[in-house]
Amino acid sequence: MSGRNLLADNCSRPEFSGMQLVEIKIEVNAATIDSLETILLDLGVAGWSLLEDIIEKRAWIVGIFCDALEASAAWTELSLLLAGMTVGQPMERLLADEDWKNSYKIHFKAWKFGRLNWVPIWEQDIFVLPTGEEVLWLDPGMAFGTGNHETTRLVVERLVRFAEGNNGQGRVIDAGCGSGILALSAAKLGFSAVSGFDNDAEAILVSEKNAALNGLAGKVEFYTGDLVTGLVGRQAELILANIQADVLRAYARQLCSAVAPSGQLVLSGILSQELAQVREEFTVLVPSWRIETRILGEWADLSLTRTS
Repeated sequence: MSGRNLLADNCSRPEFSGMQLVEIKIEVNAATIDSLETILLDLGVAGWSLLEDIIEKRAWIVGIFCDALEASAAWTELSLLLAGMTVGQPMERLLADEDWKNSYKIHFKAWKFGRLNWVPIWEQDIFVLPTGEEVLWLDPGMAFGTGNHETTRLVVERLVRFAEGNNGQGRVIDAGCGSGILALSAAKLGFSAVSGFDNDAEAILVSEKNAALNGLAGKVEFYTGDLVTGLVGRQAELILANIQADVLRAYARQLCSAVAPSGQLVLSGILSQELAQVREEFTVLVPSWRIETRILGEWADLSLTRTS
């Protein structure tokens, strides 16, 4: 289960403490979840979050509101945008604010790949770290997410394999770092020269908070930038870019130029049906590079290794 945290979180303010909140939950067609995310973000529709069960291939949109009147108005607004996307009728229930603050925990479980463990922060007192392994503490309440989405898993698996093959040596850049999950994972795997950038200044603040949560404050360079300004004058042995396919294609030249000799570029956020086109465009740009791809669910990655 993964959660895409788009919740406005207004009701967590002190003046709402102790009150009963209203939750509205509607199942949506899982195939439309990316379109839904675009609708909520692009139109600035507040108060809703997306939950996705990638194993069962089910998804829900959930809203938490301060009272029934606000909930009704929000659903009326949203329902006009969801034609053909919903499954069944909306379910409404009352819950205390402490209940909803903790309810997301049931969706997030520890997972690992290689020697890297991603563990919810509330399991800190019970989790036993195996010898020789590393842990990254996740707090979805800080907009960290869980990394369960296929696009993130594809990238982190490439990252772990790169670390194994290079003993943690080399520079790593996380392009479009979001909450910093990939950059911080690289630091946990032993890379000492790690940086991450995002064009959203708020994402940088969240990344720095998550670094502090993991004892990595000051160990990763986070800065504001886009795929031009964020990469200009920089190169790395490993570039990670978990960004939607049209953006990757538009900035393909900048991404490839930032790869150091013998380095690797890992791209994700690519729908499987987009893979052929993305691969073709990058192949034309760097025809001598070694290219590998994988598919996980509806998503794909593209790994390009510079051969000189």
